[in-house]
Amino acid sequence: MDGFNACMDEQKNRSRKATATSADDWTIVRDEDAVEFVGYDFLECEAEILRYRKVKKGNKEQYQIVLNRTPFYAESGGQVGDTGFLQSAESKISITDTQKENNLIIHFADKIPSDINAIFKAVVDYNRRALITKNHSATHLMHAALRNVLGTHVAQKGSMVNEHTTRFDFSHFAKMTDEEINSIEQIVNKKIRENIALNEQRNVPIKQAQETGAMALFGEKYGDFVRVITFDKNFSVELCGGTHVKASGEIGLFKITGESAVAAGVRRIEAITADGAEQFINDQLEALQKIKEIVNHPGDIVKGVTSLVEANESLKKQLAQFQNEKAQSVKADLLTKIKSHDGINRIIAQVDLDAESIKNISYELKNQLSDLYCFLCANVDGKPHLSLMLSDSLVSEKGLNAMAIIRNLAKEIQGGGGGQPFYATAGGKNVEGLPKALQLANSII
Repeated sequence: MDGFNACMDEQKNRSRKATATSADDWTIVRDEDAVEFVGYDFLECEAEILRYRKVKKGNKEQYQIVLNRTPFYAESGGQVGDTGFLQSAESKISITDTQKENNLIIHFADKIPSDINAIFKAVVDYNRRALITKNHSATHLMHAALRNVLGTHVAQKGSMVNEHTTRFDFSHFAKMTDEEINSIEQIVNKKIRENIALNEQRNVPIKQAQETGAMALFGEKYGDFVRVITFDKNFSVELCGGTHVKASGEIGLFKITGESAVAAGVRRIEAITADGAEQFINDQLEALQKIKEIVNHPGDIVKGVTSLVEANESLKKQLAQFQNEKAQSVKADLLTKIKSHDGINRIIAQVDLDAESIKNISYELKNQLSDLYCFLCANVDGKPHLSLMLSDSLVSEKGLNAMAIIRNLAKEIQGGGGGQPFYATAGGKNVEGLPKALQLANSII
């Protein structure tokens, strides 16, 4: 234990170092505090660096940069931060993430520009932003659809939106049925096809927004003025600071890929849109085509799969019957090889059976014979298997214990086992140890 605790302390120290974050003081380039976010309207703009600092997390060094103007959306409200680049006449650096800190929009980069006083063009990764935006707008439509189908008790409990998927946690008391999931998909896709124009209202007094029925998002803090996102005033009206499509038709296609529980009374839906949904459908169709080819029923795949399952079940029954007949034949042979000594009936043998069949005939032999010591071993699909059955009289009167004996025998096959005082089994790695296990089982009794 002392050695274990010493190693555990070493690992804890390694873990702390790997996750520890340190930051240098800010280097002020321009003495300004105001930062203008233009990312709702533009995906690129001219910008100047106000300040920067070096940060270190574990063994990785990065730089945090603050600009006077930025089109980069900082992670909040469940939507991930933008990526892109800063470019000047002298250099171009990648922006790997955007976060908020003390109301500042922080841009993460692996290096700083060679000329920090230059005028830069700040450019958001357009394709990534477009996919994130489609997933975010689909989340609003899905939220409204959930309330329509499941009830107005549904409220957002968390979300995560990136370029690949949208994950939405909501209050609900039961697992959603397939019919409910299909209804959600149908409603959202209908709203997508209607190509509803986005109604975006900025700097709305929060009281006025709440009076119109706008839903607030879980965990979000709102000021005196808010941004209201509406897709059809009778369907989806929410307070939201995230980015959205100009019209619902841009989302293209919506597909739910998962529904699960995350906590008591909280469910989670995972869904995809646009390119991801199209790829998902194409992958499913490709898999379906392969199944058609395998079952050789191109016209009626359900009939082909049903026929295949029925044939498989029939073969399983035949195999089970064959295994039972084989086990009974082995059992009959073992009964001819019983050796009795000191009032104990010994059966010690290697058999060609699976583990379940060995267990079954061991119980049958126990019921047929008194004072039985039955050790059977086998090579089951290349792995050693040991089985020991003792009559109750050997346990109670002789003091034998199948678990203790089997653990000793298991050493020969580099394994371990357990069970009950009258019956125990073991598995291992060394199938070559079976002959030694047989010899030891005989010498023990």
